[in-house]
Amino acid sequence: MIALLGFLTIGLFLVLTMTRRVSVLTALVLVPVLTALAGGFGAEMGPMILAGLGKVAPTGIMIAFAVLYFSLMIDTGLFDPLIRGILRLAKDDPLRIAVGTAVITMCVALDGDGASTFLITVSALLPVYKRLRMSPLVLTGVVCLGAGVMNMIPWGGPTARAMAVLKLDSSQVFTPVLPAMVIGIVWVLVASYLIGLRERRRLGTVSLPEPAPEPTAEFVAGDGPGTPLAPPRRHPALTVFNLALTVALLVGLILQVMPLPVLFVVGFAIAALVNHPSWEKQQELLDRHAKSVVLVTTMIFAAGVFTGILTGTKMINEMATAFVNIIPDSFGGHLPVLVAITGMPLSLVFTPDAYYFGVLPVLAQTAGGFGIESAEVARAAILGQMTTGFPLSPLTAATFILVGMSGVQLGQHQRFIFGWAFATTLVMTVAALLTGAISL
Repeated sequence: MIALLGFLTIGLFLVLTMTRRVSVLTALVLVPVLTALAGGFGAEMGPMILAGLGKVAPTGIMIAFAVLYFSLMIDTGLFDPLIRGILRLAKDDPLRIAVGTAVITMCVALDGDGASTFLITVSALLPVYKRLRMSPLVLTGVVCLGAGVMNMIPWGGPTARAMAVLKLDSSQVFTPVLPAMVIGIVWVLVASYLIGLRERRRLGTVSLPEPAPEPTAEFVAGDGPGTPLAPPRRHPALTVFNLALTVALLVGLILQVMPLPVLFVVGFAIAALVNHPSWEKQQELLDRHAKSVVLVTTMIFAAGVFTGILTGTKMINEMATAFVNIIPDSFGGHLPVLVAITGMPLSLVFTPDAYYFGVLPVLAQTAGGFGIESAEVARAAILGQMTTGFPLSPLTAATFILVGMSGVQLGQHQRFIFGWAFATTLVMTVAALLTGAISL
């Protein structure tokens, strides 16, 4: 009964959001509340929601200050050379922009953190897409594919969880699937090419307006009919400082010298003080970017309500057990392939922790009864679950960074890229079979 209630919660949420019946934020809060009440969990619902909010609070704090930080860096023009370089290489061609987006995403994703990957890539590339009038869905879709494949690295979430829960090392889990990952990277470049080709055909010949010349002077309101004021110009030393601070912040992210929320809180405070020394300028900065912060962080906390109820009511645990129980004995020998193929769609149903700490141990134990090593099941799991699926899942906080900063709706993003993401899983699964990483 509880498992059925869980599947009903997920299904109702996906239907309502993908058909645009209600907003994602409303569905994240009200759908689990209604199903929890229907299941008789009304008395315990308050503590469940608070527990869920507590778990996402660090992510919400980190995202709020990260959005402010990278918005400030965009305002200062830090990413302008990168944008100009991309445009110079792409020659204002949507196809080359799409492929370049994939390459940049996969390079940035080497830090293993989806949230920082989305923050950096969207901040740097969204102005390019706006300038060329390209669809932001192309941006979110290509970033989704690139970050998904790179999420297989040993310090990424899926592989690290799989190794921890099954007590394996990277030589047992990651090394055998490395060839499949390389094939996945090639496929992402091909998919980006095809998506970019379609976008090029949609836009036709892109003719960009010449940038307006910078004014030589502007007038300050309230200072009389004509008080000229030279336009502010950034000192080269300030640009060097912003670059050094950003590099230091990214190195800190990779080395985990401090918790991510602390790094972004401190980093933004320093950047705001140096770039806008006066109180008025700092308030103006906060006012200008407050909308972006609210849009993203409210989604994060709404997702905390969703996962808090699903976890507290044991819906996720019961769904995991029910899923394993429906596997026929005749499929037992093919369990690795089944795990790989179903992993990506299941990322829409299970959180990363729920899948790797709840479902994967049961799958590994079941596979052991058929003489299949747990390492093979772990390799199959990382081929799809939360690899090509995590940038699509409403249960992953980083997803809302990607869609929130890009200004697209989650349902649109899912419809646009789901087929490409699932194809990535299939391509890597076939490659894993051919290379012997998993068996049929």
